[in-house]
Amino acid sequence: MRFQLLGPLALADGPDVVVLQPSKPVILLAALLLHANSTVSADYLQRAVWGEDQPATARAALQTCVLRLRRLFTKHGVTGTSIEAVPGGYRITAGPPTLDLLGFRDQVRRATALVRDPEAELYTLKDALSLWQGSLLANVRSDVLHRDEVPRLSEERLRAVERVCDLLLGLGRCGEALVDLWTATRVYPGHERFHEQLIEALYRTGRQSQALAEYRRVKGFLLDELGVDPSPSLRQLELSILRGEDLGAGGAVRAAVEPAPAPASAPAPVPGPTSRDIQGAAVSLPAAAPGAGRVPAVPHFTGREVEAAAMAARLTAPPPPGADGQRPLTVLVSGAPGIGKSALAQHVAHLVRDSFPAGRLLVRMTRADGHPRTADEVAAEVGAALGPGRAGERALLVLDDVVDADQVRPLLTPPDLAVVVTSRMGLGGLIATHGGWVHRLTAFTEAESYALLLAALGTERVEAEPHEARQLAALCGHFPAALRILTARLLTRPGLRLGDAVDWLGDDPLARLTLTDSPDHSVSGLFDRALGRLDPRLSEAFLRIGAGPPELLGEAGIADGPEGPDGTKDHPPVPEDVLEQLADAGLLEDGPPGPYRIHDLLRAHLRRTVRIRNRRTEKV
Repeated sequence: MRFQLLGPLALADGPDVVVLQPSKPVILLAALLLHANSTVSADYLQRAVWGEDQPATARAALQTCVLRLRRLFTKHGVTGTSIEAVPGGYRITAGPPTLDLLGFRDQVRRATALVRDPEAELYTLKDALSLWQGSLLANVRSDVLHRDEVPRLSEERLRAVERVCDLLLGLGRCGEALVDLWTATRVYPGHERFHEQLIEALYRTGRQSQALAEYRRVKGFLLDELGVDPSPSLRQLELSILRGEDLGAGGAVRAAVEPAPAPASAPAPVPGPTSRDIQGAAVSLPAAAPGAGRVPAVPHFTGREVEAAAMAARLTAPPPPGADGQRPLTVLVSGAPGIGKSALAQHVAHLVRDSFPAGRLLVRMTRADGHPRTADEVAAEVGAALGPGRAGERALLVLDDVVDADQVRPLLTPPDLAVVVTSRMGLGGLIATHGGWVHRLTAFTEAESYALLLAALGTERVEAEPHEARQLAALCGHFPAALRILTARLLTRPGLRLGDAVDWLGDDPLARLTLTDSPDHSVSGLFDRALGRLDPRLSEAFLRIGAGPPELLGEAGIADGPEGPDGTKDHPPVPEDVLEQLADAGLLEDGPPGPYRIHDLLRAHLRRTVRIRNRRTEKV
């Protein structure tokens, strides 16, 4: 038999649980269990049962309550736990196996001893928190206990939840942390650490605008309800997000790409505020602190094993004989918008960190409005960031979202610099003039999509409905950006069955693949921004191709198709150079069938765009 105190007060015998009805003996039992194995004074017990205005017969009535509890124990077969009368009061004996509160505290102590093994500590704390079964002492009607004891117990639980979320963030499992943090911040709006963790988790899962909106929300609450400003750590977090800095393990603000750790024989670096923000987080440098270099991997990074291994091997391979003065090594990652280019580049930068002692820099090549930054502007800032005194040590430069080759060429001069370029464009001219390797990414395989769902949603949830999980991946077209948005939505609705999500998503995938509180994070918005970068004539041609029959992308187009009423072809063939430009922009994929094809989600978006435009024209 086991007493359950962490929720409604109950007796449990294996799977059988008896929730005790509210009564004065139940209040007495709760007061004794809250101080198990300690003497509880009769005066305190009387106040717990009857409040401050006690009847004259309170002491005799207390003895009656004790007798009733002992009968209750006998009725339910409680053994190993007894209520003893001791000088000055009463004492109940219990241990971790017979009282969930003691079991919880015992597990928390075990977790504290596992601080060097974060996975084991996390598992132990989650096991401890599983003992909490709902509203604390909901069936115990004592103002004294709810005033004096419940807040203290709640604080014990909050400390454990806070530590669990710290561990999840430190392990890079930010999406998993979001589930607990959404609830914690709403139930405890004045607990700033939970807000800080939630904002960090949102930002590190690619939801910058939502993270900033959450900061503004908590700032407003603190000012309106408490008349105080956010804590310094919350304000620093907002500043780091605005700068685009990476948030490292454990909530420490770190740079987007960190330098490798110094050798063991080198003197420890002196901590200092060396983080530099250039043009809206164009370049970030870290604070030189102990342990710097342990860049957290991209959250839930899955798939791309072949590409990641090949890139890492090329970036870390020794130079060929006589390579002095050779142009820097360049690796290009290209592909459609939302295909995962930036994630792969940053994941590889994390893998090869030890090979670049001079540091690793992440450079955003476009501004927030999508306009490209000039090559001279970026070159000057990168030169200042790297500094002159690298003494032959190699550095790694990640140029993210490059628009054209001219942005890159001025940066490919130092011989001890390795460069990873991500771009929607093929950048064949850059490869022709400067060499390098190209990795063109396509949609995930079925296995990679399933692995992402497992990593983001958790094994238990996905493997409970494996067929439905694969259906969801198929509805997303195995497109990484779509899968990320889907998992974000499902994480904020932990009670939604995957089978129900299949029906919900299947009704209108494009409309549903968006984050309602962060409209910028949507598949349609991603495609719209990509079309906005095209020359208007190229954009019109692409809309015509997407809205037309698939044969337009066949080997010979449909030049021999039927004529319209005015004698012109309904679907004239698309010039080869137009198709090549669209393929180079990452909007057409290699066939089959035919030499080109359009991803199903992108084709659906193009057709919807044309329908909306036609309706507007009809109204005019």
